Amino acid sequence: MKEFKGRVAVITGAATGIGRAIAENSAREGMKVVLSDIEEEALTKTEEEMKVAGADVLAVVTDVSKASDVEVLAQKTLQAFGAVHLLCNNAGVNAGTSIWESTLADWKWVIDVNLWGVIHGVRTFVPIMLGQDIECHIVNTASILGLTSGPGPNCGIYKMTKHAVVSLSETLYCELVERNAPIKVSVLCPGLVNTRILDSERNRPPELKNDPAEGKMRHKYEILEKMRKIFRTAMPAAQIADCVFNAVGEEKFYILTHPVSKEKIRSRMENILQERNPCWSSLP
Repeated sequence: MKEFKGRVAVITGAATGIGRAIAENSAREGMKVVLSDIEEEALTKTEEEMKVAGADVLAVVTDVSKASDVEVLAQKTLQAFGAVHLLCNNAGVNAGTSIWESTLADWKWVIDVNLWGVIHGVRTFVPIMLGQDIECHIVNTASILGLTSGPGPNCGIYKMTKHAVVSLSETLYCELVERNAPIKVSVLCPGLVNTRILDSERNRPPELKNDPAEGKMRHKYEILEKMRKIFRTAMPAAQIADCVFNAVGEEKFYILTHPVSKEKIRSRMENILQERNPCWSSLP
């Protein structure tokens, strides 16, 4: 997509972090922006602040894990602006401990948001984009953890969903090329970014919450406190948003924001090709 001014951007997880940074970039490019998030108070604040800055924005409270919510998001987008040209399936959460110790509630919540949220976004918005028959772009937020091997602190479920988002995005890209559709696709795979992903629990539905008294959860919280200190010094979300817009303008599929992570990707690829066992790869 070469032209942004006057186009319409829809961003999920737009109230904070990477989503908000992409929304602000969209507004600076002269786009009409639809902000989508489950966190109503933060979403309202972002909408108000962007309007004060002169942006043409619409906020829609959305639980991306629900197909009906994403359909309403699309309907309100079309009612307000008549089209959608840039879709950023960005909403994401993290929960759980090890693969076997994570609760079923952890599994359901993270998969519902991180994977089903992208699925619902694609299934709802791609038909609309195809019907417009105009240049469009989809950016699905994965992670560098979706391209590498090994454990990360309390993020086994997260890693699994991000590998799935990468595969979904690759397949979507190829399917659209086969149909000569004017829709391009990118998958965003950042390393550590200064966001509130470690505080995802604030948005967990009551029916999927764990008992905080569980012994295995205390270890998790100790690790989270250490990780929060690391995240505070990580790459700013605004820098990620710049990478996204550069990639969209260049129609680049893989968006790798942290060059240092490429060695870990190369290591995994070589292990696969040489049929070697996975090696340990720490959180980038």
